[in-house]
Amino acid sequence: MTNNEVAAIRPDALAGAQIEAKAETVGEGKAKLPVFRAFVLAIFAGLFIGMGGMFMLLVKSDASLGFAASSVLGGFAFSFGLFSVMTAGAELFTGNCLMFQGFLSGKYTLGAPLRSWLVVYLGNLVGSLLLVALLHLASFGALNGGAVGATMVSVATAKCALPWGVAFGRAIMCNILVCLAVWMGFAARTVVDRFLCAALPVTAFVACGFEHCVANMFFIPMGMAAASAGMAAEGFDASALALSGTLSNLSAATLGNVVGGALLFAGLYWLAYRK
Repeated sequence: MTNNEVAAIRPDALAGAQIEAKAETVGEGKAKLPVFRAFVLAIFAGLFIGMGGMFMLLVKSDASLGFAASSVLGGFAFSFGLFSVMTAGAELFTGNCLMFQGFLSGKYTLGAPLRSWLVVYLGNLVGSLLLVALLHLASFGALNGGAVGATMVSVATAKCALPWGVAFGRAIMCNILVCLAVWMGFAARTVVDRFLCAALPVTAFVACGFEHCVANMFFIPMGMAAASAGMAAEGFDASALALSGTLSNLSAATLGNVVGGALLFAGLYWLAYRK
């Protein structure tokens, strides 16, 4: 068997410069995507990320797991969301921060990524809220004797109670890892490759408690719905779970995700391979 025949069976992953070129090509496609199609695909991404969060909440509701095991297993379960986005095809605000590279290379104006981010952000929000409504209807929080619902409330409350600066810093770290997963996914040749690319960075960001704005579009409303249904643990203080805390978290997470994904990750890789 020749080397070419071996490569055809087991192709190599793309190298760094090739990934950067592919990221720009993908960004051009996203910049040209019709608004309606981008919005519908963004709804799917909101659903997929929320489903990853749904899976994570189920795992973390098991009180028999220690802190490290609960964090790592919960993070691994959450990676289902990004893997679905990367494989099934959907538009995710945080991953689309890589479009900044195409702007830096002059392939489109800054208006193109900004317009795309706005449409996709709104679509992600709609998808997240749609999943919250469906899970509330299905009484998902009642699983594990109501422990899932109590976990929803505690996770959402913790996010709303974060100081703005802390949430901003955690969001920067989050989207460095998310964009790393998407970046490595561009190098992937198979579905299995994409799964591994998604699993490790996403497990890391969830286990470390970093903030993802689209995930929080699901976690916080889900926690509010559970709290309104009386699912908070006995004696638990959910006073931070309010509109002001929600807006504080989402604003910090959104801006931090843009800084981490577009300015730091995409910008520095552009300097390394394209500048």
